[in-house]
Amino acid sequence: MDRLDAMQLFVRIVERRSFTLAAHDMQIPRSTATKVIADLEARLGVRLLQRTTRVVRPTLDGEAFHQRCLRILDDVEDAEGAFRGVQARGQLRVEVQGTLARHFLMPGLPAFFERYPDIQFSMSESDRWVDLVQEGVDCVLRYGSLPDSDLVARQVTLLPRLTCATPGICSASARRPASMSWRPAAIASSACAPSPRGR
Repeated sequence: MDRLDAMQLFVRIVERRSFTLAAHDMQIPRSTATKVIADLEARLGVRLLQRTTRVVRPTLDGEAFHQRCLRILDDVEDAEGAFRGVQARGQLRVEVQGTLARHFLMPGLPAFFERYPDIQFSMSESDRWVDLVQEGVDCVLRYGSLPDSDLVARQVTLLPRLTCATPGICSASARRPASMSWRPAAIASSACAPSPRGR
């Protein structure tokens, strides 16, 4: 493993907080990852990672080296991309809410695979909060506003919402006092109201 590969491995270990997960991502044995980092620390003469039984964290020197590695790897990627047609490759892990996956993401996958044949695509569906770094997820597709965080968000599209009601609900609301007609509690009490998970 050359120096750039060692840097990529080190960066992945810092991101994943785990030798095992980083080695899996890099498709190498864990023992190889351990030896590469040991050799790297010996060559630099500093301890880069603090290992415990549960997690791996960078030392102060490791944090500084991590930032330098990110810049170097970005520069190498930019330099190579300037002299060749950039073709995306590697693993892509996406977490998406089920309804969005079925209606918006999955129909476009055949065209995506045809355009990017070197992408190894992995998708999971859930509504839960996802720790992208800890879980090794590259992209999460959600609707709504992003709470305060260090994540980078991009608006993909706008999905209009429409509130609908049966004629029976409309007639019943017309007989209610104006202050009650369309309060959420009044609509939710109807036997025809959708479940809270309805999209």
